[in-house]
Amino acid sequence: MATASETRVEFRHEALRPKIASRVLNTKEELLAGDLGPAIRALLEERGVLVFKQVNFTDDEQVAFTKTLGEFAPERMGDGENVSKITLDIKENPGAAEYLKGSLYWHIDGTMNDVPILASLLSCKVPAPKGTGNTGFCSTYAAWDALPDDRKAELEQLRAIHGVWPTVFYYDPEPSVAKLRGMKTVGENELPLVWNHRSGRKSLVIGCTTLQILGKTPFESAEIIHGLREWSTQEEFSYSHEWDEGDLVMWDNTGTMHRAEAYDLTCGRMMHRTKLKGEEPFA
Repeated sequence: MATASETRVEFRHEALRPKIASRVLNTKEELLAGDLGPAIRALLEERGVLVFKQVNFTDDEQVAFTKTLGEFAPERMGDGENVSKITLDIKENPGAAEYLKGSLYWHIDGTMNDVPILASLLSCKVPAPKGTGNTGFCSTYAAWDALPDDRKAELEQLRAIHGVWPTVFYYDPEPSVAKLRGMKTVGENELPLVWNHRSGRKSLVIGCTTLQILGKTPFESAEIIHGLREWSTQEEFSYSHEWDEGDLVMWDNTGTMHRAEAYDLTCGRMMHRTKLKGEEPFA
């Protein structure tokens, strides 16, 4: 009779970029069995982004796989354990397509919450035409680590105000007051610029939701916010995933920024998302 050690599944993966992103090579059946959950979690924290190329999960399988990794986070309070359709096509998503336009710019999910989600899992059902619609990722852990020590000292104690309404100006430079007021109802949140994690690692909390740095003038704030975005999204810290139908990509929301790269918003690009509940507050 085979022992537990003899039947244990080997976790197989390969790096895609030196400082971010790995591809997981295990089969769908091995992933759904659940035994690899702790190893996947550890690799996710280390690498920031994990790619499961054409794993072709059904919706039920994606939910089941998500639950092998931690506590399932519903899309909205009161929702069940279901996938959420993510598309900017207003015909397919009339209630949220406008709100999701902010996803075309670098951001971290959950900056309106004190405890953001741990991770997102996004599977591709309908890709955009080739050469468009990639999802870009950058490691805010690696970006922080690479900063000079004197720059780290300048940034470490700073705090920032975040809101959804500032993201409107990225895609609509002259919005109506009604649109701004509607987005403002989502609220604002004060967060540290540098997240000091329980693990001892540190990451930057920036992106298009960042409105201003407390105690700084508007221009000083812009220099810091956009300067750090420019630094963090260098090729050295970044990975861009070109989607094929059936791909699943998950990312550590606590240590990466992401964005959907430009595509024809009427092309039918469709992703299905599940999320892992957050386990650590920003502050």
